[in-house]
Amino acid sequence: MKNSYIPEKAKIVRIVEETPDTKTFIFDRKVDSLPGQFMELMVFGYGEAPISISSHPSENLALTVRATGNVTNALHRLKEGDIVGLRGPFGKGWPLEKVKGKNLLIITGGIGLAPLRPVIKEVEKNRDEFGKVILLYGARTPELILYKKELGEWMKFIDVKVTVDFTEENFEEVCPAWRGDVGVVTTLLDKTEIPMEDNYAFVCGPPIMMKFTIKDLIARGFSPTRIYLSLERHMKCGMGVCGRCQVGGHFVCKDGPVFNVSTLLTWKETPEEIEGVI
Repeated sequence: MKNSYIPEKAKIVRIVEETPDTKTFIFDRKVDSLPGQFMELMVFGYGEAPISISSHPSENLALTVRATGNVTNALHRLKEGDIVGLRGPFGKGWPLEKVKGKNLLIITGGIGLAPLRPVIKEVEKNRDEFGKVILLYGARTPELILYKKELGEWMKFIDVKVTVDFTEENFEEVCPAWRGDVGVVTTLLDKTEIPMEDNYAFVCGPPIMMKFTIKDLIARGFSPTRIYLSLERHMKCGMGVCGRCQVGGHFVCKDGPVFNVSTLLTWKETPEEIEGVI
């Protein structure tokens, strides 16, 4: 039986540069995972970090990683053919079984699109099992948009809207070629025809973005029982050992990272992602 405490060696077979600070690393193996789960990735000599899985289980494992700290910066210096350590998958994923036959609204910002990419791929592979699917995605600037080529492909089977929220006065100078929407991702809600029956919402992004997105959805009539979000930023060891991810008496890595908003509202200590949403 595989020991969850010991990382297995894995080879990087391909690296895709997504944005100036984000790369997708593809490995020499498939992982039997659920959309929304994560891996613990070790860069030998630097440490370990939890990274959301951004690939479908039918594909070779892919992890989309933004360089933000010691481990992730070390990972970005690696090349194709280099070896890392992997543990996992861990955690509970997005409730796709509940969504089958229903409408799905996906709202995400920045790197938050990565853990929802497997959901979109699952919809693509089984399109007739889902109702209307809408993706609303926001990035800081056009150059920070993830999966630029894939977004065009996704438009063939789901509704996709993208916005950038770089709203400084010199926007036209910094982003001269952008002709799309400008504003935070919640501004897309007013520009989208959203089914209000048999609907679910999956939300992932920066805490402030998730907070106002959830607040807006509830005000529009979404039930908190049908809104799910990911608290992955809280995690560390992935197994509930270090205790760093404890919020409201729960371990994010073991009990999540995907949670139902109505469940989070029962916690005595609520994460900042839902503070004041009701």
